[in-house]
Amino acid sequence: MKNTNIDQGIILIPDFNGFTEFVFNTKLYTGEYIVRQLLSTLIDVNDNCFDISEIEGDAILFYRYDSNPSYRKISKMLLNMKNAFNRKIEELSEILDTSIDLSLKFIIHYGKFSQYKIGNFRKLYGKTIVEAHQLLKNNFAEQPSYALFSNSFFESSRDFENHFSDQLYLPDVGVIQYFKNIKQKQHF
Repeated sequence: MKNTNIDQGIILIPDFNGFTEFVFNTKLYTGEYIVRQLLSTLIDVNDNCFDISEIEGDAILFYRYDSNPSYRKISKMLLNMKNAFNRKIEELSEILDTSIDLSLKFIIHYGKFSQYKIGNFRKLYGKTIVEAHQLLKNNFAEQPSYALFSNSFFESSRDFENHFSDQLYLPDVGVIQYFKNIKQKQHF
C-alpha cells in the first residue's frame, strides 16, 4: 500500500515551561484565560507560516511541508514568537495583577511524516512526530527558555550559521540555543 501523502517537513512545537505548577496554583477561570491568550498570541505571530495539527494543553503542534528549510527564517519567527509571548505575559500580569511564571521553549525537528483525516481533524503520523514529542521531554536545557534544533533539522537546513556563543551542543540530539543571547546577537 503506497501513501502519496508522505513528505519531508518541519515540526515546530512551542511549549510552556512551568505549566503544571501554573495550573495547580492558578484559579481555573484565570488560568484558562491566560493560557488561551498566550496560545492565541503564538498562533497570531505564526502568521500562517505553519499549519496547526493540534493544540494540547500548553503546546501547539505546528507543521509545514518543506524540502529546503531555512534556519534563519525559523530563528527569526521563534524570536518574534518569544518576544510576543513575553509582552503578552507582561500585559496580562499587569491587567490581572498577578505573577505569571511561565516561559517558552521550542522544539524544531525535520523529517518525513504523513497526515490523515478523521472527521474534521487532520492528524500527523510518523517517526518524526514521535521524535519531536520525545525531544519535549528532555533534561538537557540549563535555562527554561530555549530553542532545541534537532540534528535532522540542521542537516536539512540550507542556511545554518553557528554564530551563537551561548549554546549547548548535544551530539546525538542537536543544539539548544538560549533566548537571552539570541536576542542580543540576532542579525536578520
